[in-house]
Amino acid sequence: MSAGSNLRSADQFLCSICLDVFTDPVSTPCGHNYCKTCITHHWDDNVLYKCPMCQEMFHTRPQLKVNTFIREMVSEFRREAQQKSSSSSSEQQAAEPGEVPCDVCTGTRLKALKSCLVCLASYCETHLEPHLTAARLKRHRLVEPVENLEDRICTKHDKPLELFCKTDQMCVCTLCPVLDHKNHEFVPLREEYEGKKADLQKTEAEIQQMIQKRRLKIQEIRASLKISNDAAHREKAEGVQVFTDLKESVERRLKEFMKEMEDKQKTAEKQAEDFIKDLEQEICELKKRSSEVEQLSRSEDHLHLLQRFSSLEDAPPTKNWTEVRVHPPSYEGTVVRAVEQLEKNLREKMKKLFEAELRRIQQFEADVTLDPDTAYPRLILSDDGKQVYHGDVWKNLPDNPERFSTSSCVLGKQSFSSGRFYFEVQVKGKTDWDVGVARESINRKGDITVRPQNGYWTVILRNVNEYLAANDPSVRLHPSSPPEKLGVFVDYEEGLVSFHDVDAAALLYSFTGCSFREKLHPYFSPSPNNGGKNSAPLIICPVNQTV
Repeated sequence: MSAGSNLRSADQFLCSICLDVFTDPVSTPCGHNYCKTCITHHWDDNVLYKCPMCQEMFHTRPQLKVNTFIREMVSEFRREAQQKSSSSSSEQQAAEPGEVPCDVCTGTRLKALKSCLVCLASYCETHLEPHLTAARLKRHRLVEPVENLEDRICTKHDKPLELFCKTDQMCVCTLCPVLDHKNHEFVPLREEYEGKKADLQKTEAEIQQMIQKRRLKIQEIRASLKISNDAAHREKAEGVQVFTDLKESVERRLKEFMKEMEDKQKTAEKQAEDFIKDLEQEICELKKRSSEVEQLSRSEDHLHLLQRFSSLEDAPPTKNWTEVRVHPPSYEGTVVRAVEQLEKNLREKMKKLFEAELRRIQQFEADVTLDPDTAYPRLILSDDGKQVYHGDVWKNLPDNPERFSTSSCVLGKQSFSSGRFYFEVQVKGKTDWDVGVARESINRKGDITVRPQNGYWTVILRNVNEYLAANDPSVRLHPSSPPEKLGVFVDYEEGLVSFHDVDAAALLYSFTGCSFREKLHPYFSPSPNNGGKNSAPLIICPVNQTV
């Protein structure tokens, strides 16, 4: 008989008790074969002696002897199986770390192809053959190789875990519902498996969706980082250019100042040198005349002295140096004038810088309208929600939580919790006003103090010309001229609120290092009209980017 035919009829050599190849096969009187140890233990555990296969009863315990014919057949079968196992093991892979090994292999344990949930063992290709060919073993449930098969047996009843207790959410055997889980709800493992698998698929879909969202967020962050880096490079380049220009301007003004000083000094030196030269020339002439006079005075020749006297008596042709002065040039004010010119140049450059900065932040214009539900009852709002002024009539309005009850304030409808936004407000003709932004949670009832710690970031005007940044303490502002249009810019993440004189393209004040943790609303207070002196409205204006 060939090895192939032996393997194809391998179920002939399997013990029906241990389901493995016979070891010391014995035959019962009814003609069925078992491992000697298996049938002996079976009868030891039972009072009645009957055949496990055909259930034939024996009045006395049969005397069992090893069936030598079957033993030889089994030995031959084992040799041929071993040969096939040896030949195929060269083709099969040995189990690597992390892989499930065959439980039957001796020596080098090959990689298991399947695990049997009935036998609680894992088999390589060779040792799996009986489960694929033997009729009884074909009914066993095979799964992909798994470790710790003993975990699939109920520890209390020593039976396979085949049911799922939905009440206790655990796997149980067929005896558990009777003994330990009475009146619980049970389903087959496969049914619960399908449900849980569907849940896992749903979870997997949700996880993939979360992964995708995070990938998109990474792209968004990288895009934001690129924008930030580009802006930083652009700002650095502009900064280098500005400071280079400033340096060159300072150096140029220094050269001009030094040249002016040197020219004045050279002029004074030349004048003095010319005077000295003329004086030295006259001194030389006078010395010559003195020598002639001295010689003539020593002469004993009466006629000669008298003839020469008249020519020496006349005064020599010299200047009157009494009123001649060397006037040092005036250096006073030269440095001041040079610095003033430099300051003028700097102001021009600063104005250009502020204009460029204002154009950049104006790109973040937000369409702001006033929220009537927050307006103090004496305020008058325009129909389009763009203007507000203080009236003398108290309107009977509902005192909702959003409304200011004692201060002439109103918020913008729009709220901002990220990014940047900008709006402009006309303050022309007013003697008092507040403009800025406020936290959504600010106190709107009773007295209000506009300070950052209370949730307000504002610039205010009091008494016609007293401009203040409402910080703690307040900061006095000194605009070059009264602003007529105020620009408000907020960078939420940067923690920045800046105020600009739009027409002068000048920065009035910046709150920096702010920590915003909730929504911000534009904030406006036209202040009481003061007998008509402050009756002009605050007007939210469209941005005109022509600065």
